[in-house]
Amino acid sequence: MTAFVFQPEFRKTVLPNGVRVVTEHHPFSRATSAAVYVDLGTRDEPQGLNGAAHFVEHLVFKGTKKRSAFEIAKSLEAVGGELNAYTSRENTCFHAVSLREHLPLSLEVLVDLATQATFAPSEFTKEREVIEQEIDMSADLLEEYIFDLYFEKAYAGHSLGLPILGTSQTLKGITRDKLFDFYEGHYGGSNLVVSVAGDVDHQRVLDMVEKSLSPTRARYPRQPRQAPKVGPFRSVVHRPSEQIHLLMGLPSGSYVGTHRFEAYIVNALLGGGMTSRLYQKVREEEALVYSIYSYLNTFTDAGLIMVYAGTSEKNAPKVLDHIAEEVERLRREGLNSEELEFFKTQVKGTILLGADDIENRMNSIAVNEMIFGRYRSVDEVVAEIDQVSVDSVKAYIKTFFKPEDFGVMVMGDIDEKTANRWISSAL
Repeated sequence: MTAFVFQPEFRKTVLPNGVRVVTEHHPFSRATSAAVYVDLGTRDEPQGLNGAAHFVEHLVFKGTKKRSAFEIAKSLEAVGGELNAYTSRENTCFHAVSLREHLPLSLEVLVDLATQATFAPSEFTKEREVIEQEIDMSADLLEEYIFDLYFEKAYAGHSLGLPILGTSQTLKGITRDKLFDFYEGHYGGSNLVVSVAGDVDHQRVLDMVEKSLSPTRARYPRQPRQAPKVGPFRSVVHRPSEQIHLLMGLPSGSYVGTHRFEAYIVNALLGGGMTSRLYQKVREEEALVYSIYSYLNTFTDAGLIMVYAGTSEKNAPKVLDHIAEEVERLRREGLNSEELEFFKTQVKGTILLGADDIENRMNSIAVNEMIFGRYRSVDEVVAEIDQVSVDSVKAYIKTFFKPEDFGVMVMGDIDEKTANRWISSAL
């Protein structure tokens, strides 16, 4: 008996005004996931408007030409769906999940948010205060806040180092007129990618989008990005805290770099899960931490691989030593073929399981469009992972794992002299 293998159908159309519409047909899915991506994020904000993209993300939910704030909230919830948005350093996304019969509603609301918001002056003032509270709240979440401060140091002088939320100071400099011009000029045309996955017909999606979307082009197409230089640093941040928060990192490859999947494998090996070297050594064997993990952050033209740990003041020097030792061990020995196959299987399993999630597929086809300008199937990605070898991992490590490039941040109730002594001892 021949096994049936389902292959989703991908289609893409570029509308006359530059809007890209991508779909992936999954005939057995009851749910549909749709999004309007704006192909610009914090790094693309004009000078003096840091925090603008995130501010827009908040304000569009406060009212459009067709809907009040309550009507926006009610629209998808009334049919059991979900509506949300997020802002990153490289894009902004308005997304929805609904039953397939409610896809027209999802797309209409998403286009409404992305292109027809009104920015009422009273809502502008109130939402700025809400975001200022969000900034204060994020500064209290030290395990997350340390990453923002790390980016600021690692990408010093580059827009990738700017905070997604902006700062209280930059928000005060953003007027309603400046923000509305940013929204009207950027949120349209070639800056938009409409992505849909589920039991959908591509032509029908096109008809829905063209019915809802303005035919005008973007007044401000996204400008070409300048690649950053990642600089080494040592930083101690004093904050009242029961724990010491540690973050150590090195440059890594970009989305389009030669060693993208080698970076995935090394991240999984270093601290990507409970089977990783650092988790087993630092938590399981020596019980020095509750939380330790590595994190791979990848952009269109840059990347970072970072290791976070939260620990006591007593254990902090040992944890820093262990992280540095594992990185040095990777530099010296690489990994063996057995480890490689283990972590390749792990990474492929994560990707294949994710391929069964309709929202994940919607995100994937949109991101591939924005970064590569083309469709990359799950099978193609898995085939690329299969090509990773012991030698190619060694080449990745040789390229990026240089001790002189280490960025190190220590945050907590600790004096600078003591923390710098820990860092110097580890490195």
